[in-house]
Amino acid sequence: MKNLFKIAMLSTALLSVGAAQAQENVVWWDFLGGGDGVRMKALIEQFNAEHAGEITIEATTLEWGTPFYTKVQTSAAIGEGPDVMTYHLSRVPLGVDSGALAPIDPADLASVGLGPDTFAAANWEAGQSDGVQYAVPFDIHSIVLYYNKDKLAEAGLLGEDGKPTGLDGVENFMAALEKLKPNSEYALSLQTSGDGTPWRVFYSLFGQQDGVFLSEDGTFLPDDSIPKAVAALETMASWVEGGYAPALTEYEGSVALFTSGQAALHMNGVWEVPTMTDLAAKGELGFEWGAIAIPTFYDHPATWADSHGFAIPNNVGKEMTPEKKAAVFEVISWMNENSLAWADAGHIPAYSPTRDSEEFKTMEPNATYSVLADTAVFDPQSTLAGVASPVYDAVANYISPAMNGEIDPQEAIEEMKADLQDQAD
Repeated sequence: MKNLFKIAMLSTALLSVGAAQAQENVVWWDFLGGGDGVRMKALIEQFNAEHAGEITIEATTLEWGTPFYTKVQTSAAIGEGPDVMTYHLSRVPLGVDSGALAPIDPADLASVGLGPDTFAAANWEAGQSDGVQYAVPFDIHSIVLYYNKDKLAEAGLLGEDGKPTGLDGVENFMAALEKLKPNSEYALSLQTSGDGTPWRVFYSLFGQQDGVFLSEDGTFLPDDSIPKAVAALETMASWVEGGYAPALTEYEGSVALFTSGQAALHMNGVWEVPTMTDLAAKGELGFEWGAIAIPTFYDHPATWADSHGFAIPNNVGKEMTPEKKAAVFEVISWMNENSLAWADAGHIPAYSPTRDSEEFKTMEPNATYSVLADTAVFDPQSTLAGVASPVYDAVANYISPAMNGEIDPQEAIEEMKADLQDQAD
């Protein structure tokens, strides 16, 4: 009897070991807070429920920005990084240069149906460095123009389709601001202090002129692009100088000006869509709102964009097993296939089948500004560019002061060029 009991216990133990081996635990890091964080947690819970007994995502949310990327770099260097993580595509060059990112094998992506044909070309290439893939896009997040329908209708700037009209072109936009000014504290609200929105607006207007921020030979703002940069900055400064936009206003203040009804227009990222949606649902917005791609001020449509993507850290001395790798790519694939729920946070799905789906085409206001996927201009591929980078620091030091009339736009561009070039050399 004792021997039978031991055999039974051994069989149970072996079964337990087999079950443990059958399930892969994928360690996941992200930097997603606010509405993004809520939506991602829901996606992770759904994934775990659908893959019960097979794959479990063990998720940790860390502080956004420099603290996140610093931790990734130091952890990967000693083999203690996660199995997969969210990553801004604009940070890929620096991640590769610091040795923090592992290259992604196209065969592994193909095994789960992902590749260049399933994403917009510029979006896919933003995850590369020297032609090697280091990150898989998850979304496209850009800046858009939010608008107060009541105020635009009153100013005669709302078309029959309920969308703004007459805003394209530098002069037309200025004329529209003049029409909106009498019935608003500000015709336009946007962050005019610091680095975020000023960079995104500047880079959009610069891109609409085919400006080159970083040439192939490593020159920042080559001579023939300086006039284009100055023109973009002069346009931005004219909004503040004319009293159409607030001076020296932080991010949160710019949002509050719009949501309180004090500003008719608002330039900001798509990530504020949940803010507008939630306030409207609670009856706290006080007006009808919408969002469109920012106007074409210059030669053609172009809008700054970045992407949240998925990357695999280069965990030194810790090779991923085939089973773990398969689980990681299943996570990346599943997230993209289910990215319609992520679009609820205002983002544009990077995965083309989701972006082209009928469900997304009826999701507003996302569907209205989804053209941004084809006109997106991503940050320069440089170790000095991307989120929380020296380029952002330079914007705070030169672009924002010029917007507020503290420095001449020509001087600001020349000093920014010199600053970045010194760091590059």
